[in-house]
Amino acid sequence: MTSAGDEFGTWDAAGLNRFDETVGVPPAPAPYDPLRLCVFTTIALITCVLGPVALAGFAGIAIAGYAKARRAGLLRSKCKLGDTRNVLAYLIVIEVLALVAIPFWVMLWARVWS
Repeated sequence: MTSAGDEFGTWDAAGLNRFDETVGVPPAPAPYDPLRLCVFTTIALITCVLGPVALAGFAGIAIAGYAKARRAGLLRSKCKLGDTRNVLAYLIVIEVLALVAIPFWVMLWARVWS
């Protein structure tokens, strides 16, 4: 719609961009804090150093959290898998694979350091 008018009449946009003194100046937005990136980097470092031990630990913590949430009534997760049963199945598979990988990881490092 234009301010020049058409068959429906004219539209006045002059009052849209006014400053209201009673409201005051809005506070400046806080600068973006990329805390997530620091957290992700720390998790990646721990996983790199501890390998499948860290993966098993993180998966165990996630399993405990999702199991507790499911018992409390959470049926859908924000996770891409959606249903908490799918998420729990995924986490359990990861946990089992990590636990199976730990002895091989230890043998690899024993061979590297000997």
